[in-house]
Amino acid sequence: MRRWPSSWATTVLISAGEASSQQRVRDDHPSRPAEAGHVGVRLAGAAVKRPRRARVRRAMVGLMRVRWLLVPTICLSLVVIGAGSARSRTSLPLLIAVEGPQTGDQAPNGLDQLRGVRLAVRQLNARGGLLDGRKVALFPADDRGDAANAKTVARRVIARRIHFLIGPYNSSVGIANLAVYRRHHVLPLWMTSRDETAGTGATVQPMNTQIAPIEEAYVKRIGATHVAMLVDDTPNGAFTEGMANRLRAALVRDGASVTWTSIRETTETGLPSNYYADQVSQAVATGPDLVYVSTYFPEGVEIAKALTAAGPTPRCLMGLANVDNGFLAKTTLAAAQRCVFSGVPAATEMASARNYVREYRALFRKTPGVWGSFTYDSARILFDAIGRAKSSAFAAVERELRRTKGYHGATGTITIDPKTGYRASVPVSILRVDSRKRFVIAK
Repeated sequence: MRRWPSSWATTVLISAGEASSQQRVRDDHPSRPAEAGHVGVRLAGAAVKRPRRARVRRAMVGLMRVRWLLVPTICLSLVVIGAGSARSRTSLPLLIAVEGPQTGDQAPNGLDQLRGVRLAVRQLNARGGLLDGRKVALFPADDRGDAANAKTVARRVIARRIHFLIGPYNSSVGIANLAVYRRHHVLPLWMTSRDETAGTGATVQPMNTQIAPIEEAYVKRIGATHVAMLVDDTPNGAFTEGMANRLRAALVRDGASVTWTSIRETTETGLPSNYYADQVSQAVATGPDLVYVSTYFPEGVEIAKALTAAGPTPRCLMGLANVDNGFLAKTTLAAAQRCVFSGVPAATEMASARNYVREYRALFRKTPGVWGSFTYDSARILFDAIGRAKSSAFAAVERELRRTKGYHGATGTITIDPKTGYRASVPVSILRVDSRKRFVIAK
C-alpha cells in the first residue's frame, strides 16, 4: 500500500466536555488509545487498509465537527474578553485637573479653589457619579501662580492623559499654557480673567472686559479727575497690568490725568523693608483724589498697611485680585477697610451659595473664600455638560458647555455665551470690608 504524504498528517484536540454531545472520534492508530480527558483525530503516515477515499472522507468529517465545536467557543471567549475590557475602561474614574496657586504666597486662594472642586466631585460621586456610573477623581496641578511654571504643569497634566481642566487662575499662567492645553485636546474651564486667555472651553469667571466698566463707573461716580495707579506689571502681573491699562485708557479718554507706579511682587528677593511704603508715598505725592491698586493680594496687604499709615485720604480702589480671604487674614480691620474693591462678594454673603457654604464648612471645617465657589460651579456645569452630551468626547462636551443656560449655581444663575464661552452676566460689584472682616457689597 502507498503511504500518505507526510504533509497531510495533522492532529486536532478538543476537550472531552466539548465533545460529549458529539460522536467521539478515536485515534486511527490501532495500538494507541485516546488520551484521558481528550479525544484525538490523527491522519498518520503509516499504511492502513481502508480505501483512500474513505479515509479522507472520515478525516474531513472529523475536522468539520471539531471546527464547528471550536468556533462558538472562540467567539464567546472574545465577547467575554471584550466586554470585560470595556467594563474595566468605563469603571476607571474620569480624571480632571485643577490648576492654580496651591502653594506659595497665593496658596489660600488656590487651596480654596481646589476645595471647591473637591466638594463638587464628592457630591457627584455620592449620587452615583456620571450618567454611566463612572466616578470622578481629581489631579491637583500646582503652578504657584508663576508663569515660569506654566508649561511644565501643563505637560504634567497632558502626560496623565487628562482631558478636562479647571483653571488656571492667574492670567500670566494662562497666557503661557492654555494654548498648550487646547492643542492637546484638554478642555479648560478657565479661571483667568485676561481676555487673551479666551478660546476653546468656557468660564464662569468675570473677564477684563466685564470688570473694567464697573471700575470706570465707580471712578466717574466719585468725580475723580486725578488717579495715581499702583500696578503689578511684573511678568506675573498680566491680569493686574491689563486691568490698569483698560482703566487708564478710559479715564484719559474722559479727560482725567493718571500716574503709574510699578509694584514688585512680595516674593522678589532683596526688597528693602520699606519698599511698599516708599512706593505708596511716591504715588500719593502726585496729589491724586483716588489711588487705584491693581495687584494681587500679597502686595495689596502691604499697600493697604502703608495707605493706612499715610492717613484717611486720598480715597482708594483696589482691584479684583485683592478680593481674597488671604488679604483679610493678614490685615488689621483698619487696613482692610482703608479701600473699597472691585470684585465679587465672599460666598458667605451670596444667597445663592447658602448650601455651598454649609457643605463646605461641614466637609473642610473652614470658611469658604471668594473663588472656591467659582471652581465649584465650573465643575458642576462640566458634569452637567458631560451628562447632556452622553459622552466625554472633547467636541461634544464643549458644545454642551456653551449651551449652558439658566444654570442655578452657587455664584448665581449661569448662562454661557455660545460664541465666546464667557458668562453672560457676572456678579461683579464695588465691595467694602464690614466690621466682621467680610467682603460685602458697598451701599
